[in-house]
Amino acid sequence: MIDVSGLTKTFRNGVEAVRGVDLTVAPGEIVGFLGPNGAGKTTTMRMLATLLRPSSGSATIAGHDLRSDPRGVRRSIGYVSQSGGVNPVNPLGDELELQAMLYGMSRAEARSRIADVLATLELTGLEGMPGGALSGGLRRRFDIAFGLLHRPSVLFLDEPTTGLDPQSRAALWEHIRSLGLTVLLSTHYLEEAEALCDRLLVIDGGRIAAEGTPAQLKGERTLNEAFLEIAGRPA
Repeated sequence: MIDVSGLTKTFRNGVEAVRGVDLTVAPGEIVGFLGPNGAGKTTTMRMLATLLRPSSGSATIAGHDLRSDPRGVRRSIGYVSQSGGVNPVNPLGDELELQAMLYGMSRAEARSRIADVLATLELTGLEGMPGGALSGGLRRRFDIAFGLLHRPSVLFLDEPTTGLDPQSRAALWEHIRSLGLTVLLSTHYLEEAEALCDRLLVIDGGRIAAEGTPAQLKGERTLNEAFLEIAGRPA
C-alpha cells in the first residue's frame, strides 16, 4: 500500500531533515515511526501526504505515484496532523458536513457518511458541540473523523496522542486498531509503539536505524533500552 525508496528532504537552509528513507507498508498494516523530536518523522509523513515536495527519491501510495499523481495520492489518504483541525467555536457536525461536501458528497451523502464515522469512533451525539467544549481525547477522535470522511485507503497519523492522559490514549489506540485501515503513524511514546503497531521503524537523524516488530526490537531487553542504543544515547 505504501512503497518508498530513497526519499530525502533538504531545506533551503541546508538542513538535511530526511536522508534516504526506504519503507514498505502492507495493506491493513499499522506501522509506526518511532524516534525523538527532530528525527525526521513529521517531515517524512508530510512528504508522503503531498504537503512537502521531496528533494529526491520516489514513492507510491495506494498505487499512485507521489510525484506524477499527487491528486490521486490525496484522494487515497487521510492525514491527521499533530496540531489537529477541530474548530473550537463552530458545531463539529457543521464542520464535518462542510468537509464532506468539499469532497464532492451531496448533503444527504455527507450526513449519512458523518453518522457512520461518528458511530465508528463513538462520537454520536456530540456533533452539535463546538470543539472547545470537548476534552482533548474527544477532540482528537474528531480530528480522526475528519480524516476518515472520504473513505481513504491509507491513514497518516502524526503523533496522534501527544498531550492526552493515559486513559484517553489507551481509548484512542483501541479506536485506531478497530478501523481496519493501513496506518502509518509517528510517535515518541515507546509504550504506544508497543501497544499499537504491527511493525516499527526506528528513525533518527533522518535515517531508518532499525525496523521490525515490537517483539523483535525488544528481544530480551526493554524497547526503551533498544531504542536508546540504536539512537546512540546512554540507556
